[in-house]
Amino acid sequence: MESEDLFQARTNPDFLNYLEESRVNSIKAEDIGLMYETLDSMLILDLEESKINELYSAILKTSFENVEKIVNKDVKLKLEGDNLLYVRALYEHGIEKWSYENFDGAKELIFVIANIIEDEKLEKALNVLLVTLSKKTQLDDFYDSQVNLEIATEDETYGYFIVDFKFNTDEFLKENEEILKAEYSNLKHLLGN
Repeated sequence: MESEDLFQARTNPDFLNYLEESRVNSIKAEDIGLMYETLDSMLILDLEESKINELYSAILKTSFENVEKIVNKDVKLKLEGDNLLYVRALYEHGIEKWSYENFDGAKELIFVIANIIEDEKLEKALNVLLVTLSKKTQLDDFYDSQVNLEIATEDETYGYFIVDFKFNTDEFLKENEEILKAEYSNLKHLLGN
């Protein structure tokens, strides 16, 4: 959006009312798709932070509740439909924890996600993050030095996740196999096993 379009959207009372109705209705209906659509619009328009935070909290609550129901059925999440958005929410929460240097909290979420999804590419990428978090690498340092920003991910499924690195993922995981084994051993209690 151009700055003129943003200004028009921010000052259009009908659009702002529509967004507010969408926010309230999506929370009430626990509609993860509409919640994210509304959140993304509110973020782009830089609208009221307290309402954005309330919506983000509802996204997390809905995601955690629904993921728990799915996992309790002993089913892994495929990256499609609402499940993709649930995984996105948990992932973003993990990255947020990492950005605040809560390495252990981020590690726990990343570990759980890696074990409840059915997607090899994302699982490997999550394991890279798990190793990186175990080394207490700052998010910005990791992003600047290890994430390949030159590659445009063709599969939009992965657009929410860091999956492209400046190194070979398989080689990295092999080189860090012992660290990964130790982390899995330390964190396996989170899976209820």
